[in-house]
Amino acid sequence: MSIQLIQRAICYMEAHMLETINYEEVARAVYMSSYDFHRTFRFVVGITANEYIRNRRLTLAALELQQTSISVLELSCKYGYESPESFSKAFTRFHGSTPKQARQKGAILHLFNPLVIKITIEGGSIMDYRMEHRDNQRFLALVRAFPNETINDENDHSIPDFWNECHVKNLVEPLRQLRPEGKRDLYGLCGPAVKTETHFNYGIGVILDEETDVTALQEFLANGYTLWETGPAEYAVFSCIGPSADCIGETWSKFYREFLPQTGYSQTDDTDYELYFEKGEKDLFCELWIPVKSGTPQESR
Repeated sequence: MSIQLIQRAICYMEAHMLETINYEEVARAVYMSSYDFHRTFRFVVGITANEYIRNRRLTLAALELQQTSISVLELSCKYGYESPESFSKAFTRFHGSTPKQARQKGAILHLFNPLVIKITIEGGSIMDYRMEHRDNQRFLALVRAFPNETINDENDHSIPDFWNECHVKNLVEPLRQLRPEGKRDLYGLCGPAVKTETHFNYGIGVILDEETDVTALQEFLANGYTLWETGPAEYAVFSCIGPSADCIGETWSKFYREFLPQTGYSQTDDTDYELYFEKGEKDLFCELWIPVKSGTPQESR
C-alpha cells in the first residue's frame, strides 16, 4: 500500500464522515483487501481507520456543541451512534468532558485534525535488512483463523494467547522434536489475505525439509496439525531486537514508514513469517521475513 493510497483513504473517510462507513468500506474504495488495508493503515498512521473515523466524528461533534444549539439526540444520530447514551459515553471517554460540559465556556476538549500523509527524511536512522530468496517451502503447523482486526489491535492478545495455549497443551514441543538439536526453530506464519474473507490464518510450526523427521507426519495431520505450503518468493528480512514482542510491531512500522517508501519495493500477497531461532544471537527476539517484489525506488523528498 503506497503513501498515496493512504492519503486517498483519508480523503475518502473525510468525504463520507457522516455516512455509515468502516475500514472495510474504505478498503474497497481504494481497491485493497480489508486485511491489508487495516494492517498497513495502523502501522503507518499509528491508529486504525475505525479509530480515525471515531476521533474525527467526536471532534466535529464537540465543535457543533460549542457553536450551535443542536441536541445530543440529533448529534448521536448524525454521527452514527445508536443512542444518546452511547454517544455520551464515547464523547466523555474521548474528550474527558460530557456533552453538557462541552457547551460551557472554558471546557477543555480534544481536537483531532484531518491527517495529511507526508514523507520526510530524518538523518541518522539506520534500518538494517537483507534480501533472501526462497523456493517452495513446506511447514507443519498448528493453524487458527483470526479476525482481520486482530493484527493491529494493541489491546487484543489473541495471537500471543494462541502461542501460550499451544505451549500449555504441549502441542509445540512435539513439533520441535521433529528437528535436529540446534535447529529446532519455530515459525509464526501469517497467511495472505483474501479480499472476500474477514479472517486470516496464523500458524505456529516448523519447516519440513531434508533434516526434518517426517516418519510421524500422518499422525500429526490426523491430530489436527496442518501442512502449510509457500511458493517461491523474495523476502526482505529484518532482525527484531528487544526483550518482548513489541519489537515486531516496531519493525513492521519501520517497514511501512521507511523501507517501502524509500526502496520502491512493494509487499506481495504471500506468507510472511516470524522466525524464532532455537539458538539465536544475543537480544534477537526473532527475524521478520516479509515477501516483496522490486520496483523503482522513490526519489528522496
